[in-house]
Amino acid sequence: MESASTSASSTFPTGREVLVVDDEPRIRNMLAQALKQMDFRATLAGSAEAGARELAQRTFDILILDLNLPGMDGMEFLTSIRKRHPDIQVIILTGFGDLEAAKRAIHLDVVEFLTKPCALGNLETALDRASKRRKGEIVNDAAAVTGNQLPAFDDPLQISRPVPAAPPAADPAGGSLSLDEVEQRHILGVLERLNGNRAAAAAELGISLRKLYYRLGEYQKKGLIP
Repeated sequence: MESASTSASSTFPTGREVLVVDDEPRIRNMLAQALKQMDFRATLAGSAEAGARELAQRTFDILILDLNLPGMDGMEFLTSIRKRHPDIQVIILTGFGDLEAAKRAIHLDVVEFLTKPCALGNLETALDRASKRRKGEIVNDAAAVTGNQLPAFDDPLQISRPVPAAPPAADPAGGSLSLDEVEQRHILGVLERLNGNRAAAAAELGISLRKLYYRLGEYQKKGLIP
């Protein structure tokens, strides 16, 4: 076992125990150093199989997972552990965008998609949200932003308001898309096809209506929708 620190046992989740699964030693070591500086305890694994062995031995609060792994890939690994470890909060770290992975990841309730190279500020924000979710301080991301109400950018009764056309499926510059960009395009594409019906879109995407509204609120802040 490659470990940056020894876990402290506790009856209640601390939100600080992190399992990093990435096949690149340089990335693992960089993450271990960053996590230590952010007061998280890291255990490192170089493959899905090694990650599964760590999970069989102890409980983790957060999983930082690379999708492009040798042997069992990251999405297969996440799918396989989700039923056995429903409370683990997952941050996906990847160097490529993949539409099918984004679709499946939506169903598996990941906290965040981060692309390599990842800015430390983005990692810290994702870890903070994951930690709070694990400790029950955030029931879901939408509730954390809006309390018990749906986001104020949209009238909760107007669930079928039209949305702008989704961005094109391919990057016009010919570059690769990050996974969060792929997810964004997928969500907006489903909404456009369903004429803006949020309830139907949430059902097709396999997420709660509240989570869909949260995502749309994020897109509005980025200026992607009015």
